[in-house]
Amino acid sequence: MMIIEGAKHMLPIERQNRIRQLVQEKHSIKIVDLSKDIGVSEMTIHRDLKPLIEEGSVIKTFGGVTLAHDHSDKQGTLDECVFCSRAIHERLAYRLILPNNKIEIACCSHCGLLRHRQLGDKVMQAITYDFFRQTTLSAPLAWYVMDTSIQVGCCQPQVLTFESKDHADKFVKGFGGNVYSFKEAMDNLFRKMNGHEEHSCNH
Repeated sequence: MMIIEGAKHMLPIERQNRIRQLVQEKHSIKIVDLSKDIGVSEMTIHRDLKPLIEEGSVIKTFGGVTLAHDHSDKQGTLDECVFCSRAIHERLAYRLILPNNKIEIACCSHCGLLRHRQLGDKVMQAITYDFFRQTTLSAPLAWYVMDTSIQVGCCQPQVLTFESKDHADKFVKGFGGNVYSFKEAMDNLFRKMNGHEEHSCNH
């Protein structure tokens, strides 16, 4: 790849605009390729990516980034939940990164966990949002709250996601519910759903 002349002297905002441009062009790109293209270290790329990830324009994947709203998906629209077809609300969304840069989006962690369970090992990475801070986090490392009194208007039984177990525990102290690890949440949700023909979506 061509290294941009004088890239080392570019301002962070200029590098971020270049990264945004490259991700929009290619839909998905590796950190090492961004480093080569822009002519700065991978560490610098990671720093430049942080605000782009936080604003939701790109999603961190294993070894790279992908466009948050990649409408090149041939399997269907990315503004509808892959599991229940309701509209996607970004602050609750659960993204599944699959082989060949395919992305599936579920409207919430309820649908995300059920779809993740269906896909199994095909899921390369899953990304969701911290309910408090609205930062992205890896779904398998998250903590999940179920059976709380707070209603966010998505699928039932409702599942809220937290990066910190401490935050999840404090939330449950205030609003009730139970805290689960990723595997526990997936298994518990599946058991709850097994008594019903299909899951409930409050449209």
